[in-house]
Amino acid sequence: MAKTPALVVIDMLNTYDHEDAELLIPSASRAVPAVRNLLAQARERDVPVVYANDNFGKWRSHHGELLEAALASPHADLVEPIRPDESAYFVVKARHSIFYETPLAYLLNSLDVTGLVLCGQVTEQCVLYSALDAHIRHLPVTIARDAVAHIHQDLAEAALRMMEINMSARIVQAADAFR
Repeated sequence: MAKTPALVVIDMLNTYDHEDAELLIPSASRAVPAVRNLLAQARERDVPVVYANDNFGKWRSHHGELLEAALASPHADLVEPIRPDESAYFVVKARHSIFYETPLAYLLNSLDVTGLVLCGQVTEQCVLYSALDAHIRHLPVTIARDAVAHIHQDLAEAALRMMEINMSARIVQAADAFR
C-alpha cells in the first residue's frame, strides 16, 4: 500500500447510555455531519478508515454487536449516517487512547500510514489522549474541529489548543482535513 494518512473515528458507535451522555449528545449531533463528510472524503481518496471504539464493558462482543447495540439505541440517528462500511477497520479499545493495549500501531504500520486524521468523541478525553499517543509515536495528527464532540466546551477548547501547541497537531475544518 502507498504511504497515506488514516482516518480514525473515535467512539462514535455509541448507545449514549452513560454518565454525561446528556451533555455529549448535543455536541455529537453537531459533529455527525462533519464526520460523515470525512468518511466520504476518505473513501473517495482510498484513505484507510479505522473505527476505534469502546466496547461498553462487553468483552465477548465484536464490532458487529457493538454497531447493532448502537443502532438499536434511542440515539441511532447519531450512528446510522456514519456507520462503518465493509472496507473499514475496527479496533476495540478499553481506555481513553486508541493506542492503549490495542493492535492499532501494528495495523497502522501494516497499512504504511504516515499520519492520522482524528474525529469523534470526546475531545477533552479520548481524542486528546489519542493525539498525545500518536505524537509520541511520531505520527502527525490532524484534528477536524467540527468533527469532534465534547462534554465540556471549555475543556474541549483547551484540549484543542494543547494538541495544536504541545503536539503540533493541525486543527482544521473537516473540509480541509486531507489537504
